[in-house]
Amino acid sequence: MDCQYLPLTATGQFSNLFLDYISQKEALQPYYNRFPSLEAFEEQFKNRAFDDTKRQTLVEVLERQYQHIPNKPDFSILAQPNTFTVTTGHQLNIFTGPLYVLYKWITTVNLAKKLNETYPQYRFVPIYWLAAEDHDFAEINHFTLFGKSYTWETEQRGAVGRMNPQELKAIFDEMPEKLFLFEDAYLKHAKLSDAVRWYVNELLGKEGLICLDADDADLKRLFAPIIKDELLNRPTYDIVTKTTRQLEALGYKTQITPREINLFYLDDQLRERIVTDGEDSFEVLNTDLRFSKEEIQALVDEHPERFSPNVVLRPVYQEVILPNLAYIGGPSEVPYWLQLKGIFDHFKIPFPLLMPRNFALYVNPASARKMEKLGVSPEELFWDEVKLRRSYIERISENSLDLSEQKACLEQCFAEILHKSVQVDKSLEGAVLAEKTRLMHTIDHLEKRLKKTEEKNYETVLNQLMTLKNKLFPNGGIQERTENYLNFQLNDPQFIQKLLGIFDPLDSRMLVLKD
Repeated sequence: MDCQYLPLTATGQFSNLFLDYISQKEALQPYYNRFPSLEAFEEQFKNRAFDDTKRQTLVEVLERQYQHIPNKPDFSILAQPNTFTVTTGHQLNIFTGPLYVLYKWITTVNLAKKLNETYPQYRFVPIYWLAAEDHDFAEINHFTLFGKSYTWETEQRGAVGRMNPQELKAIFDEMPEKLFLFEDAYLKHAKLSDAVRWYVNELLGKEGLICLDADDADLKRLFAPIIKDELLNRPTYDIVTKTTRQLEALGYKTQITPREINLFYLDDQLRERIVTDGEDSFEVLNTDLRFSKEEIQALVDEHPERFSPNVVLRPVYQEVILPNLAYIGGPSEVPYWLQLKGIFDHFKIPFPLLMPRNFALYVNPASARKMEKLGVSPEELFWDEVKLRRSYIERISENSLDLSEQKACLEQCFAEILHKSVQVDKSLEGAVLAEKTRLMHTIDHLEKRLKKTEEKNYETVLNQLMTLKNKLFPNGGIQERTENYLNFQLNDPQFIQKLLGIFDPLDSRMLVLKD
């Protein structure tokens, strides 16, 4: 497989905050501890103490969650004091969702492998954090396969991980071919989180990837002190708001907005925000649930599983229950973690290394042949359509379409005319400059007409170019955010293995893969 690399800055796809982080801009250094490198990991695990009781709880929960899965991993390794995790997380998109979800898994798996090779005296385990408590069903209920969109319709509500996925049979009935892996996952499990664990284990379990569903009473009990602090003292709002203002003052657009209380109330068919109408009274929005200060503290003790962290506190929950060293995230996740370091400092929890996932554009053999025939580079294909068309025409046209030389000549002519005119009468200056502006606009208009006319002359080849562009950038967006991995895996059963062999978790460039 042919590999080419582009700096992310050349793709036009990423925010300034993300790009400045990976370029280690000095102004951002207060918002994280260490930038990810192999050397940084050594410092990270030397300072990452983790309680043995928490380790044992983690092992017991994973054993329970994997009890019906054949060939399950050996979780006992996580009980050892020299074992650490590296983690990625994502929503439970049906059929894995966009291609980049697979990229997150593979980056995490390969990072654990690299660390195990580099530091053999320690063990490193890749974790996929199932976003089972998320309730934004509209973000996970659809996917695209071979150009056709499929949508899961349901009346179920609440945390998506608790939803019954057997309704997906309607989608299987629409599909032109059998997807046995997903049929076994979705139609033989009563919870979406169990179904996702099943197919992820089938896809990457042999590579060591472990799925964790943190919607669990035993794990929430470990988080209970922070739940109480958030309910009673509400420290996170002020901390994150302060950091957000600092980042915005530096010119960055931030990702998340904290709430006064960054917790949801979670129950079957229900995940709603907890708010306060006073120091000693709490309510759950859109319900009749009300609690006094004493009642809500008692509820945390008796049923910690009924409290669900939002995007502000979820990362903290993760670091409380895992012996974690790094979080692998995408171009939206890494920036919002930068808003959160102050919370980790407040709770005295080590801030993990923030690692960008791998990025890739996969070019199948047919598209690779078209690229070669058209003589277009990967970087050019990342340009917008207007720039791509004009640049391509200027390159292949036998005629010169650039009138910059003529514009320069006109500038010189009018400089001389202006010089002579003001010597005769200074009041002529305005008329001369106005005439110059009019003629310059005329030349600009003629230049655009030349280019449009030439585009018509090359209409066939431009159509081929745009077809290629649309193939690799569906709906005008980057491939990995739209396409599903099955579009490639079904045509090439070795697709995942190829990515495992190529992705370097410490390389933050766009990888262009040509088969």
